[in-house]
Amino acid sequence: MSASQAISTSVQHVDGIAVLAVGGVVDLATSATLEEVVAGLVDERPVALIIDLSEVTFLASVGLQILVATHEKVSPSARYAVVAAGPVTARPIQLTRLDDVFPLHATLDDALADLRDGDATV
Repeated sequence: MSASQAISTSVQHVDGIAVLAVGGVVDLATSATLEEVVAGLVDERPVALIIDLSEVTFLASVGLQILVATHEKVSPSARYAVVAAGPVTARPIQLTRLDDVFPLHATLDDALADLRDGDATV
C-alpha cells in the first residue's frame, strides 16, 4: 500500500468554513500528502478551517506537528479547530496539551457551531 492509499482527504465548504476530513493513517509516510492538502486550503484564505480527524486510525507525532503548524499559519487571518474523539486522535492531542493551543471538538457539528459563533479562538 502506498502512502497516498494509507490516507484519505476530502474538502467541503460549509457556510464559508473549509472542512478537511482526514481518514486512515497519519504518519511520516503520509505526512507530505496531508501537508500538501492543508497548504492548498491555507492558500485559499478561508474565514475558518476545521480539520476533522474522525476517520483517522493512527495519529503519529508528525500529525500533531502538522496540526500546530496549520494553527500557526491560519490563525492570523482565520479561525481554526480540530475534530477528534477517542484514544487514537483526541488522547494524543490532550496528553500533549495541544488542546490548549487550538480548539478541540468531539464532533464536526460542535466545531461548526463554535466557529459560526466566533468562539473558537485561542
